[in-house]
Order: sequence, then structure tokens, then C-alpha cells
Amino acid sequence: MLIGEVSEQSGISARMLRHYDKIGLVSPTGRTHGGYRQYSADDVRRLFHVEGLRSLGLSLQEIATVLGDLAFDPAPMVEEIIDRTRQRLAQEEELLRRLTQVHTSNPAAWSDVLHTIGLLRGLEAGDPSSRQRLVLTLTGRGGDAVPLTEAALSESEPNVSGALYWALARTGDAAVPDLAEALGSSDAERRRRAVMALEKVGTPDALRVLADAFQHPDPFVAGRGALARGARGDADAVPALVALVVAGRDDIHAADTLGVLAERHGCASEIVRVLSGELAGASAASRRRLTAALAEIPGPAAEATLTALVDDPDRGVALTATSVLRARSTDGRRRVP
Repeated sequence: MLIGEVSEQSGISARMLRHYDKIGLVSPTGRTHGGYRQYSADDVRRLFHVEGLRSLGLSLQEIATVLGDLAFDPAPMVEEIIDRTRQRLAQEEELLRRLTQVHTSNPAAWSDVLHTIGLLRGLEAGDPSSRQRLVLTLTGRGGDAVPLTEAALSESEPNVSGALYWALARTGDAAVPDLAEALGSSDAERRRRAVMALEKVGTPDALRVLADAFQHPDPFVAGRGALARGARGDADAVPALVALVVAGRDDIHAADTLGVLAERHGCASEIVRVLSGELAGASAASRRRLTAALAEIPGPAAEATLTALVDDPDRGVALTATSVLRARSTDGRRRVP
């Protein structure tokens, strides 16, 4: 076949065929009487071998090496191709991630696109202080919420994390959907950062998302969700809040929240009942925390429980109950003889 026929049937340009011939990679074995290149069946087969190897990412020099050595071991070359492919995929995934973030920010003009690209690059700077300085210059644009959210969920440096939470709070509710989704992540650290960000955003919508997570399988998420739910006045958070006191996780905050529920939402009797129920089988340290939590609960039910605990066999519990009753007497809620 002449070069034009080969080009037409193979889809390889005549210019590329001439280049293959020039470098000796695929040279036609014959010529016509008129001096035109003429490809044999073996030449065409070699040509398709070349194109197949090119499709795997090999350079022309590497292809020449492979085809020129009948004893060539393909395994190392295949491993190298795999590594190159992985690098290329990683680069393409990074490009896709950035483009998706730019698109999600709903750019209205090229200036918005350039701003988001600059923000993404700045948030990926290797120096933590550079990342922090960048974040502190932001003005609370809603379009910045997507890249800021991803950065906050990935940031491990505490000072930068704090700045990112502050910047997210300035965007209002724009970050809440992505933060809510992150609560379902398989990465515990990502879930923890989502909770911290939601607390910092602090809008009713953000706190609602957090409060709805009070039964989350992750104890950290569930505990912070219970605190948020109790702060909203939801009585169904009482058992979870008491469990925090028992476990000693955020127990002071949980006790304060129980006090708010008792005073403002009429839950005193229910709270005393749950606290008293936990006292029976809890450890010594937990019983002392439960006794201290009763200090936040007004009313006769709490006082009766505290009075009974004054004679508790555990000295720590007894002293705590006595101290609480004396403190309550000073503010006029009870007189201790």
C-alpha cells in the first residue's frame, strides 16, 4: 500500500508516517517504480504495534526500544505505564475538583472565577501562616463557602482551623449543606471538624443540623448534637445530656444545659428522675458528677435527692451534696439548718 492508502485506512496522518520513517520506527520496505513509499503487510502490522504502544503512553524512543529487542521484558515497562497513568489520573482528578469548586461557587463573571482559583491556591499553600493570613483577609462572600468548607474539613493546623471556622461563620448559611453532609463522612476527624464549624457558624439552620445529629453513632457528634438540642429546649435531649455527665465528656456544659431545660422549659422533674436513675449503678466519679449536676436543677425534687445524698456512703458524693445544698441556701432557694 502507498502512504496515502495507509494514512486513509489507519487514520494516521501522512506527516506522522513520514516522521516514523525518518526516525526508523516504521519504514516502508518497498518503493514503486515511481519512487513512492510502499508498505508491506508486515510494515502495516508494525505500524499498528506502534500505535498500540503509543496509546499506553510510551514515548517513541521507548517504543523503538520495545520493538527492537525481541528479549525485551515488558513487566518493568508496564509498571512504569501504571505509575504514569496514576499520576495523570491524580492530576485530572485535582483539575476536576478545582473546576467543580469553581462551578459550585456560582461565578457570575470571570473575575469571580479568578478569585475562586486564587483562593483555592492560597488555601493549599504549604505554609500554615500564609493560609491563615489569606483566610483573615476574606470578606464573607457566599461564593467562598465551598472552598472554605473543604479547607476547614481538611485543615489540621489549629490556628488555621480557627480562622477558617471564623471565615465560614461570616458566609452565613452558605456552608451549612456541605457541613451537614460531612457529618456522615467515614472519617472521624472530618466529622469532628464539621461539628466545630457548625457550632462556629451558629445560625439557627446550622444549630438545627447539629441538633438533629444527637443520635449519631459517633459519640462526639452525638454529644455536641445533644448540647445543641438541649439549648433549643428539646426535652428529648435529657437522656443524652445525662449520659454526657456520666461519661465525663462535656459534663459541665451538659449540666448547664440541663439547668436551662429545667428552668426555662419545665423539665426539672424529668431531669431529676433521669439523674437519680443513673446514680444507682454509676462509678464513684460519675456519681459525684451527677450530684454536682443536681446543683443546676431548681425545685423540691432536686433538693430531696440532694438531701438524701448528704448521707451517701461515698464521702465525695456526700460532700458534694452538702456543698450544693449550702450554696443553694445562700441564694434563698433553701435554708439549711
